[in-house]
Amino acid sequence: MRVLIVEDNPRLAGLIEHGIAQCGFSPDIVDGLHEAEAALSGANYDAIILDLGLPDGDGLAWLRQERPKLPLPPVLILTARDALGDRVAGLDAGADDYLVKPIEIDELAARLRALLRRPGPRSQPVIRAGKLAFDVAARTARSGDHALELTRREADLLELLIRRAGAVVRRSTIEEAIYRFDEAVTPNAVEAIISRLRHKLNDAGHPDALITIRGMGYLLRDPKE
Repeated sequence: MRVLIVEDNPRLAGLIEHGIAQCGFSPDIVDGLHEAEAALSGANYDAIILDLGLPDGDGLAWLRQERPKLPLPPVLILTARDALGDRVAGLDAGADDYLVKPIEIDELAARLRALLRRPGPRSQPVIRAGKLAFDVAARTARSGDHALELTRREADLLELLIRRAGAVVRRSTIEEAIYRFDEAVTPNAVEAIISRLRHKLNDAGHPDALITIRGMGYLLRDPKE
């Protein structure tokens, strides 16, 4: 699950990034609203952690303005504003959850997972392609009764492929989905993850489910029931 952290305190942003990464999330950090808009236009995020007092504007005003216009993912406000009126205003502005600093990383991660489990058009708790099922909150995958043991990046890749089962997914799209934008990607990194995931799908009874389309990308065929 890819998360955008909008936080201008470098130390706190780093602590959140490290903490939720240990819980299986893929975080990116920006320190302002303009950078947040650029990040959202260039990558698909599953959730946003939004501070309110930012150098280039108020996060609450931004959320109130952008929520009706943009297909935003779930937004969790994380702020020092702890008054009841602030919490009510945040939720009324379009936030999906509201936490007051300081926070415990375990609770923050649990809140993020809970956002993904909520029913609605923005997210599905479990996505499927034939007998393959992926729980987007727990970051676990199954083939029928068989659990797949996946690394974090393999889980991110499988989620992307299941969401686009039957369609070719370009390498650039995979890089954007499974790597943070401050990470260097080696030339063979995607191919190595594809190879590992292909072997695990083969072992789970799905031979030839993950196909390389030369010059285009990769395709997950819908595994037949």
